[in-house]
Amino acid sequence: MIAGHGIDIIEIPRIQKAMEKSKKFTEKIFTIKEIEYCEAKKNKFQSYAVRFAAKESFLKAIGTGWAKGIAFTDIEILNNESGEPHINLYNVAKEYFEKKAFKNILVSLSHTDSTAFASVIITNLPHPKGGEEGDSSESELMSMVSNK
Repeated sequence: MIAGHGIDIIEIPRIQKAMEKSKKFTEKIFTIKEIEYCEAKKNKFQSYAVRFAAKESFLKAIGTGWAKGIAFTDIEILNNESGEPHINLYNVAKEYFEKKAFKNILVSLSHTDSTAFASVIITNLPHPKGGEEGDSSESELMSMVSNK
């Protein structure tokens, strides 16, 4: 079952300007792994901006906004080897996620030359690509969200 959905859109030049103005901004918002990933990209500000949008989207999806003591760096957006984005949670964000008994985070990232967009869906169901024995299959999950 979908427990929450958040979307966010941001202008990439806003993130670029903030980062160029203050190194503290970058360190306050992004984890070391995110910084390493983004810095290796040709258009690094697109990567930074889309991660910022994903963090905002996640907080909307769990229903807290920037409350409950969650820091930007408690939410980490990385990509697996095939390029699929995923979210790692730490500290207060992880504790809150577990307290609410959420099970899965689905994230989608996109950008143009000037705009970054992210969508995050939180479910109370395990991820269809794997998990513990007894998890619902992908077809079971899809039937739960269809209009049948």
